[in-house]
Amino acid sequence: MEPRIKTLPEKNFIGKRLTMSFTNNKTYEPWSSFMPKRKEIRNSIGTELYSIEVYAPNYFNPFNPDAEFEKWAAVEVPDFQSIPDGMESITSSQGLYAVSIHKGSAGEGPKTYQYIFAAWLPNSDFTLDNRPHFVIMGKKYKSEDPDSEEELLIPIKQKE
Repeated sequence: MEPRIKTLPEKNFIGKRLTMSFTNNKTYEPWSSFMPKRKEIRNSIGTELYSIEVYAPNYFNPFNPDAEFEKWAAVEVPDFQSIPDGMESITSSQGLYAVSIHKGSAGEGPKTYQYIFAAWLPNSDFTLDNRPHFVIMGKKYKSEDPDSEEELLIPIKQKE
């Protein structure tokens, strides 16, 4: 379960976003409004879906499950020349990411995050960076299926 370290280039996304907290999780809402309209995005790159989370600086220090963040349901695009009505754009800057594969149902995802944030990250040479967090749902993603797989990308930087 050891994450691999990867540099991601700048990426552009189009999708829908909603402000929520972990206590008041509304993940279903942006996805339920995005999925029927995603085909309106004519220039998407690949077939992967991106769940993007944007946190305020120091969001996790100390962690407060009632604190709000942005959750996006999106696809990657090369540019923003055509943004469908009701959708928005977001760009992530280039940087290092810890990439982990979560195997199992989406509902078991917190176990993988617990390992990354409580075990791996504090004992690594890295600390969190203030850039978007991603979950990439590709061909192996099957939601609550125990054979489902998704990539978790956590923004990191070298400890000083």
